[in-house]
Amino acid sequence: MARVALIELEAASPEVKEIYEQKLKGKPGNVQKAIAQRPDVLKNFLPFYASVGRSLDRKLYELIYVRVSMINQCHYCLQHHLLSSKRTGLVPDEWAALKAGDYSRFTEKERAALTYAEKLTRTLHSVNDGDFVELKKHFTDAEIVDLHMLVGLANLTNRFTDPLGLELEFPEEKI
Repeated sequence: MARVALIELEAASPEVKEIYEQKLKGKPGNVQKAIAQRPDVLKNFLPFYASVGRSLDRKLYELIYVRVSMINQCHYCLQHHLLSSKRTGLVPDEWAALKAGDYSRFTEKERAALTYAEKLTRTLHSVNDGDFVELKKHFTDAEIVDLHMLVGLANLTNRFTDPLGLELEFPEEKI
């Protein structure tokens, strides 16, 4: 059960109702309903969330979000991104490999990004110039910035959703 009140459409301010109806097509998730406690944050968060990671291949985006959510044991974000990862062609065997930290089945570029995302999530102060040598084999500087923002965004949402006790809005996927 959520540890803060979720703002439902019927109880929402006119500003939040407009966001729910126009930006979220009348179907806000529990994360948006919680953020709606701060309408100004919700208004700014949605376009920010939509812009992060978009220079990266969509499959890579989902690989990173899923793996970071697994590392942080964030059930809510993991479930949301397992669902969206299906649309990029990821399958349960790949989810299981991610859960085990086994990146061998992925491309060299995906392995570089996943390895770096894990390091940035677990031991950010150990990042060094050598890490960037590997990243720059596969990514432009703009993509590296986007990769950083994506890992940061996943860590942010992981630290927001589960600790607030947000419940899934759909049936859970099993790995």
